[in-house]
Amino acid sequence: MEVFRDLGTAFAGVIIIIYMLIVGWFQNFKTPIVMMVAIPLSLIGIVLGHWLLGAFFTATSFIGMIALAGVMVRNSVLLIDFIEIRLKEGIPMKQAIIEAGAVRTTPILLTTGAVVIGAVIILFDLIFQGLAISLVFGAIVSTLLTLVVVPLVYYATERKKWEKKSDFDDKFFEV
Repeated sequence: MEVFRDLGTAFAGVIIIIYMLIVGWFQNFKTPIVMMVAIPLSLIGIVLGHWLLGAFFTATSFIGMIALAGVMVRNSVLLIDFIEIRLKEGIPMKQAIIEAGAVRTTPILLTTGAVVIGAVIILFDLIFQGLAISLVFGAIVSTLLTLVVVPLVYYATERKKWEKKSDFDDKFFEV
């Protein structure tokens, strides 16, 4: 129980640090929360993987979950950063989201593939099996869901902000 408590504290610390880093980069408090939606999505895969393989959730599983958090947020950052670059160029939001998916899917899948291949090697090790299950299943499920859910959440939360900027820009350039 002490190990899980300490790992839980470490996980909370990691979440806070990731959030602060993203806030610093994007100069915004709402967008980092959208990016961090990928973390609970990875939990779906982690729980599913442990259930499918009949494995217990161990301390190494928790370590894998912590490690995976950074990778999954990175995928969200890739998508949203590209979307915002395109929006600043004046591209409509729906088109920017579609382009982000088209352009950023390959690097995201390559990252996930590297994580999965690296973790599959230790999948049948008795000590590190939980770590491998968390990384493999968490990465696969979270990546697939992140490619759909994060852009949808971003669209739902940021649509009005970008529409207002677009309307302002249109009025500004009409003069």
